[in-house]
Amino acid sequence: MTDTIVERVRKLDTTSISDAMDKLGIECCGYHIKPVSTGLKICGRAFTVHYVPCGVVQGTVGDFLDDVQPGQVVVIDNGGRDNCTVWGDIMAKTAKLRGIEGTVIDGVCRDIPAVLECGYPVFSKGYYMRTGKDRVRVDAVNTPVQLSDIPVYPGDIILGDDTGVVVIPQDMAEEAARIAEEIEEKEQSIFKLVSQGMALKDARSQVGYHHLQTRE
Repeated sequence: MTDTIVERVRKLDTTSISDAMDKLGIECCGYHIKPVSTGLKICGRAFTVHYVPCGVVQGTVGDFLDDVQPGQVVVIDNGGRDNCTVWGDIMAKTAKLRGIEGTVIDGVCRDIPAVLECGYPVFSKGYYMRTGKDRVRVDAVNTPVQLSDIPVYPGDIILGDDTGVVVIPQDMAEEAARIAEEIEEKEQSIFKLVSQGMALKDARSQVGYHHLQTRE
């Protein structure tokens, strides 16, 4: 079945959602998380994965992928670590084959040539070749995690585009989408007024641009 609110959010961009969430007083932006490849937009519900450093138990780094459903976004909390990776070419190719929407990592990925070649969307804090095997392990899936300092719960809506990634709590999705749609409509009104010869400051003033994101 079509997830109507996900498809509604997909039509928006991360900047409009960011402004809408500001208006609601909720932080949503994954700080320093950027697309590995531009031009690949993602929108879907979060499948969350939490990593911890290895101790005596070495654990695994990728077997959770068998449990991810098509259309979901894999959200990996590796604690922002940039000295070892938790996603590479085998994971990207498998996820692409299975119709997974994309992957967002609070940490880094690797095998960039293969990731780019297969066209699978990955958003991360960078890339590094050093494996996470025997360094970190999965200790929980589908549990609350952190993306930078933003909490992510299973089923939250993740939107990613060339500007970055935002997290929309599932119980706020309808309201956030409504506000973001209004913001985008008003911004288009500004462009229209400017194209008709109005000064930018006057167009912004008429539409109330400077307070579109102000918390009520």
